Amino acid sequence: MPAYYLEVAVVLLGLVLLMLEAFVDGRDKRFVGHTALLGLGAILVALFFVDRTPGTSVFWQFYTADSLAMTYKGIALLTTILVLLLGLDYIPVLEKFTARVGGKGTWGEFFCLPVFICAGMMWMASATDLTSIFVSLELVTIAFYVMVTFMRRNVGSLEAGVKYLILGALSTGFIVYGFTWLYGVTGQTNLAAIAARLDSGTVATAPALFSFALIFVALAFKIGAVPLQFWIPDVYQGAPTPITAFLSVGSKAAGFIITTRLVGVFLGADALGHNAAAILLAVACATLLVGNLAAIPQTNFKRLLAYSSISHAGFLVLALASGPAGGFGLQPAQIIAFYMTAYLFMTMLAFAVLVVVSRVTGSDDLSAFNGLHQRSPFLAFALVVAMASLAGVPLTVGFLGKFFVFGAVSKQHLWLPLVFAVIGASAGFYYYLKVLRNMYWNPPAASTVETISVGLLTKVTMILLIAAVLGFGVYPQPLLHFLK
Repeated sequence: MPAYYLEVAVVLLGLVLLMLEAFVDGRDKRFVGHTALLGLGAILVALFFVDRTPGTSVFWQFYTADSLAMTYKGIALLTTILVLLLGLDYIPVLEKFTARVGGKGTWGEFFCLPVFICAGMMWMASATDLTSIFVSLELVTIAFYVMVTFMRRNVGSLEAGVKYLILGALSTGFIVYGFTWLYGVTGQTNLAAIAARLDSGTVATAPALFSFALIFVALAFKIGAVPLQFWIPDVYQGAPTPITAFLSVGSKAAGFIITTRLVGVFLGADALGHNAAAILLAVACATLLVGNLAAIPQTNFKRLLAYSSISHAGFLVLALASGPAGGFGLQPAQIIAFYMTAYLFMTMLAFAVLVVVSRVTGSDDLSAFNGLHQRSPFLAFALVVAMASLAGVPLTVGFLGKFFVFGAVSKQHLWLPLVFAVIGASAGFYYYLKVLRNMYWNPPAASTVETISVGLLTKVTMILLIAAVLGFGVYPQPLLHFLK
């Protein structure tokens, strides 16, 4: 079947789940989550067997199924599956903050909307036209507005949703205005046709650069880069933890695939490439400083991961700005895809531990992890692996991601941005590994050590994520082969 049937299948799955949630009797809607997991798992398997050859269908005018697109589709599907697994563990919290007065919580839609978000992210991975990029982007953003505010009895969740809505609307205005300018100077909406026009030398440079600035400001909101990064800490802290993980990984990956495609159009033009790269380098350096230095004093684990997300966006933008040569036989787009895949494994592992710990302690502060090695040695080890990989400790997949970025930057002799990257990576070692102090050195808050139990499905998921972080850190060839 054609590759775009994958998106069709995901949308149909979402509609089926909505019907099941609405019309099947029973308060316990866990079966909706289980059905979503089975459906997305089948679609993930089908990803490897679809026909990627462009056909005569009109879809192919707005759509591509190259290796980069298929990689990000896989990231979208795998992230959504993991988020749904986290959601099954998070049901007691959802029950508490969605309950009507004197009644029970209603959380069945929590397992439906992520499927539609997944469809939007998959379409973003293949979008090659300004119209399809905008429609898929808005599908993802509007669904996230709902998911961030899902815990309607939680003031923090409502506050996070309002902030996300206002800044999301602002970024939408920027990207529409930028697309308008870009269409005005090129007369095209297809990315390949726009690239040809920009490279022809017949397009006015100033309006084209102005459109680039507008578009990149909007994209900075999606990827969590300066200057629109300031929503991330508050939204990450207020949103339900599985949705925070979805924003941190899925939304960022989808943002980076369209950033790679849109920014690549400008970087490939002789008259614009140098100025566009200079803007990207300045944004990358600022993002690295803001993300890493602001993470150091954090005492809330979700806010720490929020600033971590900003810092990783800085490394990824730095890779994008390093030029077409890349490094180690990888193009910048492939380095970003590898980094995002690594980020998926290690960040979802950290959030999986957080969901279990916060469900037991009722807190997501760092103090909730005090003495975790006494309460659950398995959870403590899992979090050590996640933090070590996020910091870039050798023999983890996170180290290879940073290693490829540093190689691409040094190959282009971008020594000043490399200094910012080294400072950011060094700061990361402090604020990531200080979590170990809480787990192994600080005593538990209670005098009686209470054992934290981990469900079988959650434990299997964590074991697989640990194996991916360590396995691909030692032997990354399967991932690299898939990217190429």
